Amino acid sequence: MLIGPPGAGKSTVAAALAQRWQLTARDTDTDVETTAGKSVADVFVEDGEPRFRELERQAVATALAEHDGVLALGGGAVLDPQTQDALRSYRDGGGVVVFLDVSLAHAAPRVGLNQSRPLLVGSPRAQWQALMDARRPVYEEVATVQVSTDGLRPVEVAESIETALREQRVTEPGA
Repeated sequence: MLIGPPGAGKSTVAAALAQRWQLTARDTDTDVETTAGKSVADVFVEDGEPRFRELERQAVATALAEHDGVLALGGGAVLDPQTQDALRSYRDGGGVVVFLDVSLAHAAPRVGLNQSRPLLVGSPRAQWQALMDARRPVYEEVATVQVSTDGLRPVEVAESIETALREQRVTEPGA
């Protein structure tokens, strides 16, 4: 399972890991969009952040129950106390939670800090940094391992994750 802020590369790295490990990849933001029948940005605008967070909490719970491949969570999913408990249980039960860390300098070009990032409206860089400051302690607390994605291609991040997992003596499939 991959967690981290916008621009860390969770969805892309999940696909790279799934290919390497011959598993399927799943993204909870995509699950939210499927359930809502509209984009994450539209859910925020039309239904509000509380509705999005409710859909996100349900998507994470469902994915944890159903999915046995590589899972990418939306950046803010970790803020929900129920999701935090679920992640701790998953981790403590032998599941792997990887915190993909990224600096603002590397996240900015990846996400453009613009459209379809509803929480980054206004001053995108300041908003991203504020989000990261609030979320970092939670990412670090629930994670099994932490890997920086700065300056790395998805395949290199996947290799870094494999190295970190070997160092932790964690098996790869089902991460």
